[in-house]
Amino acid sequence: MLGRFAPSPTGEAHPGTLLSALLVWLDARSRGARALLRIEDLDITRVRLGWSDQLVEACRWLGLDWDEVVIQSREADAHDEALDKLARAGRLYPCECSRAQRSGGRRAPDGGWAYPNTCRPRPLPSGGWRATNEALRVRLPDDRVDLVDLGGLDLSQTPAVDMGDPVVRRKDGVIAYHLAVVVDDGASGVTDVVRGRDIAPSTATQVLLQRLLGLPTPRYRHHFLLLEPTGGDKLAKLHGSIPWSRLRLHHDGPMLCGLLAYAAGLRPAPHPITPRELLATFDWQRVSPVDRIARWNAERGLAIE
Repeated sequence: MLGRFAPSPTGEAHPGTLLSALLVWLDARSRGARALLRIEDLDITRVRLGWSDQLVEACRWLGLDWDEVVIQSREADAHDEALDKLARAGRLYPCECSRAQRSGGRRAPDGGWAYPNTCRPRPLPSGGWRATNEALRVRLPDDRVDLVDLGGLDLSQTPAVDMGDPVVRRKDGVIAYHLAVVVDDGASGVTDVVRGRDIAPSTATQVLLQRLLGLPTPRYRHHFLLLEPTGGDKLAKLHGSIPWSRLRLHHDGPMLCGLLAYAAGLRPAPHPITPRELLATFDWQRVSPVDRIARWNAERGLAIE
């Protein structure tokens, strides 16, 4: 068994990042599984080397250890091989739609706009997918995916209709999330994926990509989120939400671990504790499914509501 924590270094780690890391680690270690940290650093427009290093250090500070650390950008050959396989199967096509053209129409399960598969009839150029500077999408089969995750969350969809064909390589040449995560999970032998509930609507699309590429489907579980105090949005690295550099000035690792365990329903009060101390009584039945608000106070630090 192998679990993985796969953050993107697009900003400083924040409490939501470390909550997910903690739950991935507890899930794996409580079952005697290996735990992998994968730094998803493909987005060259947003990623910074310092943030990658900081994510590793923040996990160590919290008390988490990993059996392996994988840097996603070093897996380019595997990503290209997946594109070759999809092209040979007649599944790749170039997409010329602008952001404005993709907006409007039907809402997708993730709250964005469902892509209406406008460019589906377009063939690849004679030189193949490497000969186009346009975005690349996958012609998904029109299959319905019936799937319920380990926490009872219904992930069932007909992705080609509900979400539309996904981009697998962006116009700027960056391999897109859906393809990279599927290929990398398969290459590492990931058997269990624990991640935030905001990613849940993407699961059915990823399952279809796994089938097209001949890859196994891991077991999935989606946990609750930590939210901004206003607007109900999840904490986001991109927006600088309660960054780790500020957190560590007010809290040490056990103090933050205690706060996160309290937010998850694993402790009755936010008292200091280490991840290893939590292992003795960890059970997903005790983890609350309810999203919590994370609020920052300049004098007292982080509070969970």
